Amino acid sequence: MCGVTNHSSPQGDLVLPCLNEAEALPWVLDRVPEGWRAVVVDNGSTDGSARIAERLGAHVVFEPRRGFGAACHAGLLAATAELVAFCDCDATLDPGELPRVAAPVARGEADLVLARRRPTDRGAWPLHARVGNQALSRLVRRRTGLRLRDLGPMRVARRQALLALDLTDRRSGYPLQMVVGAVDAGWRVVETEVPYRTRVGASKVTGTWRGTWHAVHDMREVLK
Repeated sequence: MCGVTNHSSPQGDLVLPCLNEAEALPWVLDRVPEGWRAVVVDNGSTDGSARIAERLGAHVVFEPRRGFGAACHAGLLAATAELVAFCDCDATLDPGELPRVAAPVARGEADLVLARRRPTDRGAWPLHARVGNQALSRLVRRRTGLRLRDLGPMRVARRQALLALDLTDRRSGYPLQMVVGAVDAGWRVVETEVPYRTRVGASKVTGTWRGTWHAVHDMREVLK
């Protein structure tokens, strides 16, 4: 299945924040389902990621301002489809899961679907990353009452509703700000589960204690 070619009216746009993911891109883009347009947001790559994505048929957006949230939001602004999905671009998550993850939103049964991670091997989700995620999930429950097992790096919602949240974080707090904003706006937020694989290439965040600490710090700021 391959849905990276541009469609006049795709079912959904898949935003893929990208910083030096040349190794992972071919597999990720090959797994994009038919009816979904891949929107690769290059966030300052130096390994030719943008050229690879363009060659493979993705719509490429350039976001010079560094930050995960900056890349995600640039992708949201570039999206045109009714449904917008977000997914890491490091081959840890399979875009082929999108039709199932998006189905509750497409059917009008949910407003935001978060795909919690189910590690497929021991090295896929390091201990420090899982501990940080669990701590944030508890803080989210305390702040919003929403019980989550994961903050769900693969997620789907409707584009206009996402834009209306007026998200402002441009660093690692962006995914959490989306969840908190959705709950505050009365959205129906649900979880599903997807396999989580060992990433391709070097990790910028969860693969290191320092990266995880910075991400947790950014997210805690959102909850203040």
